[in-house]
Amino acid sequence: MPKRLHLLPFATLLLLLPASLFLFGPPTSILSKETTPLPLIIWHGLGDRYDSDGLQEVGELAQEVNPGTFVYQIRLHEDGGTDSRATFIGNLTEQLAQVCEDLSTHPILSTAPAVNALGFSQGGQFLRAYVERCNNPPVRSLVTFGSQHNGISKYQDCGASDWLCKAWIGILKSNTWGHLAQSTLVPAQYFRSTNDTTNEPTDDYLEYSNFLADINNERALKNVTYAKHIAELESFVMYLFEDDTTVIPKESGWFAQTNLENGTVTPLKERAIYKEDWIGLKALDEKGGLYFKTTKGPHMQLSDKVLKEVFGTFYASGWTWKGLLGKAQEIVDL
Repeated sequence: MPKRLHLLPFATLLLLLPASLFLFGPPTSILSKETTPLPLIIWHGLGDRYDSDGLQEVGELAQEVNPGTFVYQIRLHEDGGTDSRATFIGNLTEQLAQVCEDLSTHPILSTAPAVNALGFSQGGQFLRAYVERCNNPPVRSLVTFGSQHNGISKYQDCGASDWLCKAWIGILKSNTWGHLAQSTLVPAQYFRSTNDTTNEPTDDYLEYSNFLADINNERALKNVTYAKHIAELESFVMYLFEDDTTVIPKESGWFAQTNLENGTVTPLKERAIYKEDWIGLKALDEKGGLYFKTTKGPHMQLSDKVLKEVFGTFYASGWTWKGLLGKAQEIVDL
């Protein structure tokens, strides 16, 4: 019998299994240490799309290093072009809520004991926000490349003939803290302005930032859940690109504070966000789970070697699971 005839009952089975887990409890094999790695979720960066060839190659590489890995590319729309536009235009609070809903109801991801997470550029801080705000399914290891964890202090330059980019950047620069920018333009929502003299965040940022000021717990009222979720990670690995000129300042990828006027850099461990443990980084560091890494080259120029090291080092150990795919196939084969 052709294999395609099994697709309908197999898909139906995937939908029914969550209900059976609720009624009868999870099979022992799903919660035990088996041979299949945890699923991997990937969130791409500005201007990219979930179905791009590059991201598919990353997923294939993850499966090559850890055979059997279920890879899910996070998307805000099934149409790749629309998903790409959503990286620049959209309300991050609403987008994150959509992703939280998508992952928590996914027929495979929602039944895993945990998942691993890989974030490229802005997708890295979005995944961190996912961990802080919802974390269902929970993330075990989070790896980010060139992500703006401490925000950006300058918008990236546009190409000489990219007039659409120049138009949007013009709006961003002229009205970063306005309602339009903070509810519609994605880069504005992780822009962070500081006082040139004190290096402290400005009042406008603390009051009007739709996203970054919240997930970094910089306001007076702290969300203790954010710190709890980050501290529960097994590992949080932050990569900087040595020649990054896209993320300004590049040290943002390590939560460092950079003064663009004089070039001084205040490392994470000398800042209040770490000392007072606003988001759990200190607690995670004290148990050996916080990593600061560098990789050669400009922004998002990654080699297979570096990715293989990540997949083999941070995603291969710990919990594994048989998963719904294996369990469903066993039932179908009976």
